[in-house]
Amino acid sequence: MKNVKTNDLVKVSFFVAIIVLLAATPFLGYIPLGFTRATIIHIPVIIGSILLGPFYGAFLGFVFGLTSLINNTFNPTVTSFVFTPFYSIGTSSGNFWSLVICFVPRILVGVVPYYLYKGMKKIKNNDVLALSVAGVGGSLTNTLLVMNGIYLFFGQSYAQAKNVGFSTLYGVILTVIGINGVPEAIVAGILTTAIGKVLLKYTNRAVLS
Repeated sequence: MKNVKTNDLVKVSFFVAIIVLLAATPFLGYIPLGFTRATIIHIPVIIGSILLGPFYGAFLGFVFGLTSLINNTFNPTVTSFVFTPFYSIGTSSGNFWSLVICFVPRILVGVVPYYLYKGMKKIKNNDVLALSVAGVGGSLTNTLLVMNGIYLFFGQSYAQAKNVGFSTLYGVILTVIGINGVPEAIVAGILTTAIGKVLLKYTNRAVLS
């Protein structure tokens, strides 16, 4: 039991290192798009969730959120106030809800894929299908919760920052989901399947040996 726990902690440390490395690498972890950022940091969180379970997955999601908080505080865009309470632009400033948007969706990215993977395996015992669904679902968990959280808690301020009317804001948010969220989800599904399949084989061999 002690060896298993130590092994899990080593794996968690490995995934944390990947998350931090991606976050610290310009144009890789957080990809600037001018008005916002795309990301691939959710992918190690998703894979870690599947391999290590929802508890460690949630911790990895917290680390993801922490890197987002730091990045938006020290390297902000015009809409960074929705992710950090320590940044303001004009009359728009972050607050407690910034922390909710920054952390809650990312923590759930470390929880939802585990249950999607396990659920799909029960329906159809196919790793490729289960991994791809978990990857897409984990990515969309982040995108949908973040963007809807922005609309709910920062609608007026976000509309002002993007120079659009509040009445048209949700259409803008749907556009961001389509342009950023859908490609991110497709990439997450592909990479989660490719990497997860290899790591699951390695993990199963390690358990059997």
